[in-house]
Amino acid sequence: MANKSGGGGCLAFLVVVGLVAFGYYYWHRGSSTSPPAGAETGGGSGRYVALGDSYTSAPRTGQAAGTPQGCDRSTNNYPHLVSARLKPAEFADVSCAGATTASITEPQQTRNGTNSAQLDAVTAATTLVTLGIGGNDVGFVGLASQCSTTHADSAQCRDRFTAGGRDQLAERVDATAGKVASVLQKIHEKAPKARVVVVGYPTVLPDGNGCWPTLPVGSGDVKYLRESLGKLNTMLAAQAKAHGAGFADTATPGKGHDLCAAADKRWVEGLFPASPAAPLHPNARGEQGMAEAVEGLLKLP
Repeated sequence: MANKSGGGGCLAFLVVVGLVAFGYYYWHRGSSTSPPAGAETGGGSGRYVALGDSYTSAPRTGQAAGTPQGCDRSTNNYPHLVSARLKPAEFADVSCAGATTASITEPQQTRNGTNSAQLDAVTAATTLVTLGIGGNDVGFVGLASQCSTTHADSAQCRDRFTAGGRDQLAERVDATAGKVASVLQKIHEKAPKARVVVVGYPTVLPDGNGCWPTLPVGSGDVKYLRESLGKLNTMLAAQAKAHGAGFADTATPGKGHDLCAAADKRWVEGLFPASPAAPLHPNARGEQGMAEAVEGLLKLP
């Protein structure tokens, strides 16, 4: 892990590059809200479609599933786990690593193949849709070189992004709200009988000062990012409520399972995963926890 040497500073930079490049490490103390009743899904009936980004596709947590390979879907991601419980007549997981809200309505180029617009999988026969999206729209990749630090109490990113009385990260979250709203509207238009569930992002950053230098982000920035990232889940919950969808809160059950937790407790892996997963992404334990949040919302037996 990173230390105070010059090499450690370089590794610290790489850690945060990994952190923001793999993205979506969002935290919120929220509460799940049930989706309105729709057509029945499960027990051999209905069509379940899963839409989302890499926190949905779950790179490297299990066997590869579907095409294109560049979407990095795993057979034990939360959509597959939920489908195994529901047993719908039809199931389509079209989530894809790197997806933004634009990827729901437009084809997405990956490092290995093109993923069709995810919304193409949603039909009038669809009875359940889960949606895990929004992280990439906020655009945290630019924070890589600015948040990495050899100073445990640094707040350089907070100072930069709140300069002049503006909170740029909060503005980015606000700008993403309309995009999420548009996606939800389009889902309802294509599948008017479907129950729709927005799936929030699980806890990644812990309470307190973080775990510098394992996570080479200063305590001031950990607090700022934790609060800023929490706003993303708050926004997702609000958009779900406003557009006739349920909200599956995965952050509350994920609390204490962040990337600073012990290897046998964490839901989200660090730069050097102790369990199969992409760096800074949910492991199989995390995907199971997310699945249980969705299943609880759907009141599965």
